[in-house]
Amino acid sequence: MKLVTVIIKPFKLEEVRESLSNIGITGLTVTEVKGFGRQKGHAELYRGAEYNVNFLPKVKIDLAINDEQLDEVISTISKAAYTGKIGDGKIFVTSLEHVVRIRTGETDESAL
Repeated sequence: MKLVTVIIKPFKLEEVRESLSNIGITGLTVTEVKGFGRQKGHAELYRGAEYNVNFLPKVKIDLAINDEQLDEVISTISKAAYTGKIGDGKIFVTSLEHVVRIRTGETDESAL
């Protein structure tokens, strides 16, 4: 089992969600976050004064999947989140050791 964590631009969330739904991903968690990568923020103008915005708004998506789904999930997210501009985001994959569905007590793959 894998935990896939994705950081993307907020306006791409719905497109990524729909694409994942189309390949059978039925659950995910979304968190609004702020951060920066290589773009290191940007300058904005407010009431005639310029100031730096160091942390940009992003969306973090977490989804737990079976190992067999990994390549398709990464490909789907990459296509849906792509704009070709700096700040498109990142995909992180970590191994899940144990999962428990609280309501039923199911564990591991059956809990996904």
